Amino acid sequence: MGCKGCSKRQDHKLNVYDWLCDVPEAENATDYVEVQFKNTRKGYFVNSNKIPLEKGDVVAVESSTGHDIGTVSLTGKLVLLQIRKNNARLDNPPKQIYRKAKPSDIEKYKEAKAREHDTMIRSRQIAADLGLNMKIGDVEYQGDGNKAIFYYIADERVDFRQLIKVLAETFHIRVEMKQIGARQEAGRIGGIGPCGRELCCSTWMSNFNSVSTVAARLQDISLNPQKLAGQCAKLKCCINFEVDSYVEALKHLPSKEVTLETKDATYYHFKTDVFKREITYSTDKSIAANLVTVPASRVFEVINLNKKGIKPLSLESDEKQQSNKRDAQDILGQESVTRFDSDSSGKKKKKKKKNNNGANGQANAPKESSKGGANNVSEDSNEVKNGAADNMPAPNKENGNANNSRRNKNGNRENREGNRENTARKREGKGNANNRPKPQPEANKEKQQQPSNKEKQSANNRNEKLAANNNGNKPKQPKPARQDQKRTQTAEEPRPAKPEQSAPSTEKASEA
Repeated sequence: MGCKGCSKRQDHKLNVYDWLCDVPEAENATDYVEVQFKNTRKGYFVNSNKIPLEKGDVVAVESSTGHDIGTVSLTGKLVLLQIRKNNARLDNPPKQIYRKAKPSDIEKYKEAKAREHDTMIRSRQIAADLGLNMKIGDVEYQGDGNKAIFYYIADERVDFRQLIKVLAETFHIRVEMKQIGARQEAGRIGGIGPCGRELCCSTWMSNFNSVSTVAARLQDISLNPQKLAGQCAKLKCCINFEVDSYVEALKHLPSKEVTLETKDATYYHFKTDVFKREITYSTDKSIAANLVTVPASRVFEVINLNKKGIKPLSLESDEKQQSNKRDAQDILGQESVTRFDSDSSGKKKKKKKKNNNGANGQANAPKESSKGGANNVSEDSNEVKNGAADNMPAPNKENGNANNSRRNKNGNRENREGNRENTARKREGKGNANNRPKPQPEANKEKQQQPSNKEKQSANNRNEKLAANNNGNKPKQPKPARQDQKRTQTAEEPRPAKPEQSAPSTEKASEA
């Protein structure tokens, strides 16, 4: 549908949807037409000339002085229902619709509308100069510009006879004063409420009933003025919408003034949840202490028992009905997000173990050879330990040995193997070959600076083992004869002579 007829388009405030527009009989049921003017002002006129009118047409209508310009907002049988709903007073005889507005009528109407804002500001200054306790909220000019309606708000009765004279002399128009309330003013201005919808007073409400805080108490709404007040600074009209439903529901719930007696304590009413039919009780009248929430059926049972003089053990029922709560289920079958991490780590560990076995086979041979030299140390234990540690095969960068590069990348793996060997050697009592050398005296340091036969032999053994690894042969074991020769050499080394005692010390001994 277009913007006329039964269109849902809302161009003006207090719009009404014509749900009877498609019924032929309803269209010609009456000659009354609803015409809307500025903001929420509406009037009902008779189409005596049988002018074909639709919703949205601009028409010139009869007025007390001259004519006015308005827009058709409703036609047909629904106009009679709106007259009854709004309790509108019809003039006798009723006012008529002259014609559809001409371009000259629309030009005069626009010129009059352009003066409304300046007139309102000027009229406020005049009212303040006269000392009147009133607020002029809006000014509406008639279509022909000969008359203006001044809407004002006042808490008390105001004598504005002098004000009318001054306004008529200032603007050279006929003046009409109309008092409105705060809710009507909010409806004329319009806006968006806290619910996110357009204000009820500017969309469909025409009758404003008084709202009290009793309605808020019945609905268990917190008595916070900032939340209860609307844009008009009055209590929200929507508080009255559901009061009747709450009153009807509270009739089927126990009274708030009834106290419940149990063997534990005496319970007083704290709050009521009307939707769940649950009541919360407290052991103290003024504060929330030991709160217990029970259904309304259990409360009635306790009240009946108290009437018979019986006090139950507790306020809650003996057999609590456990609600069948559905546990949340995982779409993936209740599996962890990290379920694949354990598998991957296990595979990596298996691969590491396989790689370690190959590296251990090559590293064990030189380590076994170092054990013999470490066990047969007599005096210079530090040199023997260092020599045994030197027997470890070093990585060969020139040949690009794959096993040695793998050992360099995985330093942690070698540390683990070394720790295992150390623990095994400690158990056997053979000592630890990986221990750091202890600090040596200066005499030993001088010996270490010169390469000994032992170091030369260890270097030769190392080169032989690396060559054997590259050729795929096993390293040759060191001959025991050479080790015996090393031992004899180390045993036959001369010890430093002890310093002779000085002459004065011998003389002293003889005199004694």
